[in-house]
Amino acid sequence: MAEFWAEWGSLAYLAAAAWAFFEGETFVLLAAAAGRATSLINPWALMFSVWIGSFLGDQLWFTLGRRYGIRALRRIPGGEKRIGSALRFLERYGTLFVLSFRFVYGVRNVASAACGIAGMPHPRFAALNFIAAGLWAASFTAAGWFAVAWLGEEGTSYALGGIGAVVVLYLAVRLVQYWRRPAVQRQEERPPVLRTQELPPPPERKPSLNRIAV
Repeated sequence: MAEFWAEWGSLAYLAAAAWAFFEGETFVLLAAAAGRATSLINPWALMFSVWIGSFLGDQLWFTLGRRYGIRALRRIPGGEKRIGSALRFLERYGTLFVLSFRFVYGVRNVASAACGIAGMPHPRFAALNFIAAGLWAASFTAAGWFAVAWLGEEGTSYALGGIGAVVVLYLAVRLVQYWRRPAVQRQEERPPVLRTQELPPPPERKPSLNRIAV
């Protein structure tokens, strides 16, 4: 991570914003920890970069949800199922949900679209989303930055290695699930093959009117 910043300089902050545009908790933690350990990463610049990236990403999902409804989530695995939970949380908690959904596992990817589907006004969501993105960016940047001071450089190295291994394992599991899902769905949707013994007898043919007339 530190080598990436050393090579790309200020452009690395643009990469951090682009990563946060989609979803980047682990990236922010790793970058902040590397910045504390090496002094190559400015924590304030990192925080503002991921703040803007996260804000713009959720604004896009809000707009898609408002315009296309639940169809906007068809490409997200399980998105159509999780949207129900997100809408129930939004109806129950309102503003608090918008400010905290980035920290809620399971609805993070669909929460912004849920706000758009529910018809929340653009200005209200934009204001709440800007505040929520700032809270998220500050929290994870601070967590990664102070983790080095708490664990020490050696302990942080082990912790980052463990986090990286968990992330790789999680992505591998999700990738396997993604590639296996279509085959499973095709098997479930395929009608059962009947053997010859199980086939029903052909219906009896009734004599036609022409034959009766003859």
